[in-house]
Amino acid sequence: MHGLRDAGTEREARCPSRFSAFCAIYGPMSALSNSRFLKMNGLGNEITVLDLRGFAHCVSAAEARAIAADPRSRFDQLMVLHDPVTPGTDAYMRIYNTDGSESGACGNGTRCVAWAMMADPIMSRPVEGDLVLETEAGLLPVERVSDRVFTVDMGLPRLAWNEIPLRDPYPDTRAVALDTRLPEAPELQSPSAVSMGNPHVIFWVEDALAYNLAAIGPVFEHDPALPERANISFAQVTSPEHIVLRVWERGAGATRACGSAACATLVAAARKGLTGRKAAVTLPGGDLVIEWRESDDHVLMTGPTELEHEGTLSPALFSEVA
Repeated sequence: MHGLRDAGTEREARCPSRFSAFCAIYGPMSALSNSRFLKMNGLGNEITVLDLRGFAHCVSAAEARAIAADPRSRFDQLMVLHDPVTPGTDAYMRIYNTDGSESGACGNGTRCVAWAMMADPIMSRPVEGDLVLETEAGLLPVERVSDRVFTVDMGLPRLAWNEIPLRDPYPDTRAVALDTRLPEAPELQSPSAVSMGNPHVIFWVEDALAYNLAAIGPVFEHDPALPERANISFAQVTSPEHIVLRVWERGAGATRACGSAACATLVAAARKGLTGRKAAVTLPGGDLVIEWRESDDHVLMTGPTELEHEGTLSPALFSEVA
């Protein structure tokens, strides 16, 4: 019947005869084999950009993990571009963490995608004015500030307990309770919770550098009170205009920068009266400027991008992908 292929045809599609020797060793080829990628970073947040516009293939969790396992394409977030879904947008993005799970938001990755769509000689296409990108969490307008600096409109923060989401109802998410208690760090309690399209929990601390993220980050990430897990932040407010931040990213681990965490932290700090609605957020990789715009409550994130190298995905990466 039209649209269906028998087993032999399917095998030939995945392993064309001209690659029979390769397939005998490595198995059927992935649709991603030999695909071009860009390795970029936003303040050290490792980003890999893969352009699948014009193709029907969706990256599986196993394929994302395989791409992350190669040092050349290793990422904190994999940004995959698809053809636009909503009229008036420029592309639809799917965002993958290192463990293959998906995320609804990545501010640093969105800036990298914007640069690629505007400046990369192969990926760029004519764009009138600024970009509008779309993820499962909504629309993300992007403005180019200078050659490699972009402002992303991250949209409205989600503050209700069931939007973040949390397991238990809270009338006020400026302070919530988790099940986890660390005897060695009793001060880590009553964090704030915010969603920027992905869930964030923010602890307010005197010294953001004092904590071993690799030891305590996974414990809080998987707290039973967080049904979708969460990004875990340790925020030190040094002035009403400045926050020092370290982040354990859900599905990725300790990172040099997390744009959505910086946004969530600024919103939470402003709600608690610790800062104004605009502040510089210093992460291990550098500074972001975050503004919680008063006119419409959208959160704006401004920061740089950097291209490290480009490459192609080796078919051998996918040899064990079903």
